Amino acid sequence: MSESVNPMMQPRITKISVNIGVGEGGERLLNAEKVLELVTGVRPQRTLGRIQNRDLKVRQGAPIGCKVTMRDQERIMSFLKEAFWVRENTIPSWNFDRSGNLSFGIRDYTDFPEQKYDPEIGIFGMDITVVLERPGHRVSRRRRHKGKVGQQHRVTPDQSRAWFKETFGLEIMEE
Repeated sequence: MSESVNPMMQPRITKISVNIGVGEGGERLLNAEKVLELVTGVRPQRTLGRIQNRDLKVRQGAPIGCKVTMRDQERIMSFLKEAFWVRENTIPSWNFDRSGNLSFGIRDYTDFPEQKYDPEIGIFGMDITVVLERPGHRVSRRRRHKGKVGQQHRVTPDQSRAWFKETFGLEIMEE
């Protein structure tokens, strides 16, 4: 008797969020938006300051960065392969949170393949967050009949590490 795999227990990438925080509006923010569009191929959205902080010169409601959210599986896979290539297919184990999500940073957009340094743009790094969930997790986000996701159905950090090793061939550094 062959053992069948339950398709509802297979983790999958729900979305990827790529963020560049600039801290101010103006020319630097426009350049950061250009960088995000070059790297991801998606038009970025501006992020606004939530609170006023005089030390950092941030006003509430002022644009301070930009982000891109990708949900298309083909685009996600090609972007992640390039991003992991930039990181030399090595990620520290502490980059995985309790929900099995992966967050890591890239120091410079010119590390991506086919990206050249443009002196008019400058150097921008970015933060990448990968959300890994099992099918059926939508019950926690929907409006009607919102439900809870059971503990057995959540993705643990160990399961997430194993999935990324198997899918992308990542090397996870234990510390």
